[in-house]
Order: sequence, then structure tokens, then C-alpha cells
Amino acid sequence: MFKSLFDSAKSNPFSSPFAPRCEAKTDCPERTIAAAAAAAPAVAGEEFSCAYGSNEYYAYCGLGGILSCGLTHTAVVPLDLVKCRLQVNPEKYGNLIKGFKVTMAEDGARGLAKGWAPTLIGYSMQGMFKFGLYEWFKSFYAHTMGDEYAYLYRTTLYLAASASAEFFADIALAPMEAVKVRIQTQPGWANNLRQGVPKLMAEEGVNGFYKGLVPLWMRQIPYTMMKFACFERTVEALYKYVVPKRREDMSKGEQLIVTFAAGYIAGVFCAVVSHPADTVVSKLNNEKGATAVGVLKKLGFMGMWKGLVPRIIMIGTLTALQWFIYDFVKVTYRLPRPPPPEMPQSLKDKLAQQQH
Repeated sequence: MFKSLFDSAKSNPFSSPFAPRCEAKTDCPERTIAAAAAAAPAVAGEEFSCAYGSNEYYAYCGLGGILSCGLTHTAVVPLDLVKCRLQVNPEKYGNLIKGFKVTMAEDGARGLAKGWAPTLIGYSMQGMFKFGLYEWFKSFYAHTMGDEYAYLYRTTLYLAASASAEFFADIALAPMEAVKVRIQTQPGWANNLRQGVPKLMAEEGVNGFYKGLVPLWMRQIPYTMMKFACFERTVEALYKYVVPKRREDMSKGEQLIVTFAAGYIAGVFCAVVSHPADTVVSKLNNEKGATAVGVLKKLGFMGMWKGLVPRIIMIGTLTALQWFIYDFVKVTYRLPRPPPPEMPQSLKDKLAQQQH
């Protein structure tokens, strides 16, 4: 799968937002940050498996997204199932603990795994586009803005790149999300993906798979913007104010701990920002013929926040694990991992001239 991507274009016309591409696959002695527009030397003797900004690099980032999103979302299917049922039928399931008890009493332990297959497939596809395209759009926008503006407005850069990537990622996710929600929230509708796909097609046609796409964008795009921008800035702040030594002086394991911590902090904010839209998506996919506007009127303001606590637990853990796995893939495959951004020398010179 990746070979065709590698062969399609050996050179990328866009400079990397974090580092200029190295023509060789080994040492990059003059590696600089362009999106953050900082100049920083690479670790001496470090060898990379591919050039930063190459098609091979983006393909590996897509692989990291497949593993990080597919595995983590599948691992929390029981919590996701109870969360969806709380949103759809709060009178019956009450709260998180009661929701688990009712589900166990009605369906047994196996019932908690309902929807695992569409979750694995859907979020693997979403992760591939989310992370792979995020890196590509970040590179493209940084090249367009130039080094200095890319550093000064790096939060805007992260927001724009993540929103662009998520737009396409949700198109890949929507069909499996529609099947998953129905399996989890409509007892007797279907027991698995094999039954659910043809049944949904027979009932609502192709439109049934994409009926929830707009609310999905409403949920996922703000979530992903917060996820990436908050993570990037939290990592930057941790290395600047909390971690007692420079990143290049830390072991790969220590760096991954910082990644996990920043991911969890970002995840808490993600859950709060995207929860109202998540509730609408669950109700919309559960009720045949429903519209987003109708669901919003029916729920009211307080109804949109049902299931927030389990979602904070789920999304916080998910986001932390996703960033950990994604960064672990980069370490394992020896991908270039640029340091936190620093002010470019050209901007430092301009500021120095203004002070004199």
C-alpha cells in the first residue's frame, strides 16, 4: 500500500514546517524548524529512515494514525457504548455506573463489546487521514506563510492544519460510525457489522451512512483542532517550563512520557469542546428521519451535556494514548522528530534592531 505512495512522487514541493527535507536518509546536521521557524541542530549521529516531508514520511504518519486511533477507540468500546446509551436514553441508563449494570444485566459481558468491528475499521481509516494529512497540511501552510509568520502564528497554523485534515478524515469515518451507533443504541437492530451494513443500506440507502456527516464535522473538527493545537502548545510549554532538561538530552522513553502527559491535558479540553455535537450525533444516528435541528430542540441545553463525565475519562485517556502510540511509531521507524519551536534567527535580528 505504501509503495505506490512512495513511487507517486519522490520529491515534495512543500518545505516541512519543522525541518527542511534532507536529501540523504541519514544525518541532517542543519535541521531547522520552519513552521515554528527555529534553527536547531539534529542529534549527532542520528539516522532517519526517511526524509522529513517526503511521501514516505507522510505514509508512516498515516500508519501511526491507523494504529493510534484504531487500537485506542476499540479498547474503550465498552465505555463508548455506555456513553452513547446515556445520551440516547438517559432515563433508562441514568449514569455511568448504572449504565454498565443495566447493559451487563441485559446483554452480559459480551454486550459491552457491541460495535467493536465498525469502531476498529472506522477509526483506523479516520486516524490514517487525521494524522497523515495533518502533517501534510502543516507543511503546506507553513510553506505558504513563511518561516517568521509560521512561528508567530503557529497556533493558527496548528488549528488550520488539523481542521483541514479532519474534514477528510470524517468522510472516511462516517459510514462505520453510523453502523456503530445503531448497533450500540438500538437493541435487536443488528448484532455485528456483517448484519448492520446491508440492513442500513436496505433501510436508508447510501444516505443513511452519511446522514450524520455534518454533525460529525461539528463534533470532530473542533475536537481535532483542540487536540492538535493544545497538544503542540502543551508540549512546547512542558519542555520550556516543566521539564528540567532539553529534549535532545532526554531518552526516547522520557520524551514519550512528556508526550503522554501533554496528550492527556489536550484530551480533557477536547472532550468538553466536542461533547454537545457528540450527543447530537448519537441521537441523530439512533432516530430514523431525525434532523440535527430537531435533535437540538428536543435535547435543550442541559440535555446536550449528558454523558460528559464518561466522555472526559474516555477522551482524556484516548488522546493521551493516541499521541503516545503515534510518537512511538515515529521512534520505532526512526522518523525525524523535530524539537519544540524556537524563534527564527531572522526574527531575532529584526527584534534586536528595533530595540537599538
